[in-house]
Amino acid sequence: MTCSFKRTAIAVAAAGSLLAIGALPAHAAGFQINESSASGLGTAFAGGAAAAEDASILWSNAAGISRLRSRQVVGAIHLVTPSLKFRNEGSLPAASQPLGGNGGDAGGVNVVPDLFVVAPLDRTWTVGLGVTAPYGLVTEYDDGWIGRFQAMKSSIRTLNLNPTVAWNPAGGLAFGLGLDVQRIQAVFTNRINYSGALLSAAASRGIAPGSATFNAIAQATAGLESAADIRGSDNAVGWNAGVLWEIDGDSRAGVHYRSPIRYRIDGRATFANPVPSVPQPLAAVVGALATGVNAAVLNDTAVTSEVKLPAIVNLSYFTALDRHWDVMVDAQWTQWSSIQELAFRRSDGSLLQSTPEHFKDAWKLALGVNRRMGSDLMLRGGVAVDRSPVQANLRTPRLPDADRLWLAGGFQYRASPSLSVDAGAAYLWVRKATISISGHPSSTSAYGLIDGRYDNRTVILSAQATLVY
Repeated sequence: MTCSFKRTAIAVAAAGSLLAIGALPAHAAGFQINESSASGLGTAFAGGAAAAEDASILWSNAAGISRLRSRQVVGAIHLVTPSLKFRNEGSLPAASQPLGGNGGDAGGVNVVPDLFVVAPLDRTWTVGLGVTAPYGLVTEYDDGWIGRFQAMKSSIRTLNLNPTVAWNPAGGLAFGLGLDVQRIQAVFTNRINYSGALLSAAASRGIAPGSATFNAIAQATAGLESAADIRGSDNAVGWNAGVLWEIDGDSRAGVHYRSPIRYRIDGRATFANPVPSVPQPLAAVVGALATGVNAAVLNDTAVTSEVKLPAIVNLSYFTALDRHWDVMVDAQWTQWSSIQELAFRRSDGSLLQSTPEHFKDAWKLALGVNRRMGSDLMLRGGVAVDRSPVQANLRTPRLPDADRLWLAGGFQYRASPSLSVDAGAAYLWVRKATISISGHPSSTSAYGLIDGRYDNRTVILSAQATLVY
């Protein structure tokens, strides 16, 4: 009787579990995709706003395209393979549910393409267009994992069109301005403790916890799960601006700013509720409870969510030490504090789910070098420290993020005066990410307790072709 009381008293919260939407899926610190070129990856994107080596500078500094004296097309493709493996250290199951497994590797292989086109109009004006995917990636856990009531699949995909113009009036200063016309698509899924929701409904209808009927319902419906799925999209516009300063023939500095982008994501939440199969005389009672739960709580609905993606500032320096060596440094600041919560509301304005994030602003610091081996071959290398915006006490299974260290390398081969090929690779060590969370609002009965740590790392491989014409 005591066990039944405990199971049900805390199971009342299960009816409010609904859709456990956490943060967005991760790759670089937060969920930003830093990969914009293979030439930049080789130096861990050090000097990104000042290097201005090819048309991919359009992403890092709009003013940088002014250094390109010929028309260029840059196409790049990146294989981003994050690994996120959870290790259980003290997790607890949701009420009336088995604990489950560790979820496998929630990472995977992600393909990220980029395209840049730049054309000088004269010696003063240059225009360009970039097509990038600045935020995204996917995490997905195995069926039946410990944290299934908090997260299963998290997918965020963006497409950014970046028309740009640069002006180099005279001397060593150039200015650039661009638009970010962006589309976002999001998918979040998780499981719901349907058994707990039925027990909560039974208690609310006067079936006393601990009674024979209540205990029979608990035994007959144990282990039932509903599936929740939310999908949404939106279009929005931001802007970016940069300055490039040619200090002398060998050195230059750049600063670039990307504005925040505000989204109102419209979509739909759907629930796949099970059909309880129980013997008579309980079938009618449980059927009535399920009908009530489905209609009142786990019903399909239109949803909206407002998200403000962060502003980004880059400060970069590039210098050629001699005809063989270049050195680059870079500091990138991202205003992640623009994301304080992720909330979804139903079409009637009521709150479906709200997850506190309280992200903090973060820095990425990078140092890189180029080594020219001759007229046709250049080697690259770089390191970076990338701080996470996630606070440890608010870490979620959708974004089990932590600080990381980059080690990168690459090369460029100039096949002809009009064609060069770049390749780059990076390995990202991620600090151990501890986690102890029982959902929002906190309820072990509804969500279970995820208690343990993540072993994370990421490997990035990039290839790029640059055509000058």
